[in-house]
Amino acid sequence: MIGRGTNVWITGGGRGLGAGLARVWARRGARVAITARNATELEATAAGIRATGGFAVALPGDVAAKEAAHPLAARAQEALGGVQVLVLAASALGPEPLRLLGDTDCEDLERALAVNVVGPFRLTKAVTGAMAVSGGGLVVHVSSDAALTPYPTWGAYGASKAAFDQLARIWAAEVASLGVRFLSIDPGDMDTALHRTAVPDADRSQLQDPAEVAERFAALVDRACVHENGARLVLAAEAA
Repeated sequence: MIGRGTNVWITGGGRGLGAGLARVWARRGARVAITARNATELEATAAGIRATGGFAVALPGDVAAKEAAHPLAARAQEALGGVQVLVLAASALGPEPLRLLGDTDCEDLERALAVNVVGPFRLTKAVTGAMAVSGGGLVVHVSSDAALTPYPTWGAYGASKAAFDQLARIWAAEVASLGVRFLSIDPGDMDTALHRTAVPDADRSQLQDPAEVAERFAALVDRACVHENGARLVLAAEAA
């Protein structure tokens, strides 16, 4: 169970599900570091956690930036005293507004891949060695149903999330003997800034509250050890 004595680093931690997870785990006594590009928003989230007695440190940065990966990982390890759990929740849609693949600029596809695949790959490389040396760790990929279902106009996002899922499975196959576990979790549609950008006319009342999802997501992560290393889980199905 993630709680007192656990060091957790969350990307995409300034708002939405990432911020919700940081609050849940900090309430349990975990030491939490959160990363996102918006430094003001990120610090506000961390300050809110500290105001309620939790431990939280804001580490602003762009997970897609090659030059940022190792400095961010070093700062997270220093701030926490080592990273035991890495939650990769940062995501990018690609083109905004969404477009058909044939109308998607290469640069927009590259951005989705950089944030959703290449950045997480770099961060994972930066922390898994230390996890293995310290006896093990857990890396959680925040997935999406778009990784499996070919939704029109969601091509850049969906393709990157499919690669993200496969990345977790390959990591798991390669490092299982080192005690590092991987898990992909699809939390379902939530009322987040990303979803509002993607579907501005959606009925918000039909979407999940990220704070409520964070509670169930955290409970599912607690049971990571009962699932196959590299498993892909759907939160709604697991909670049913």
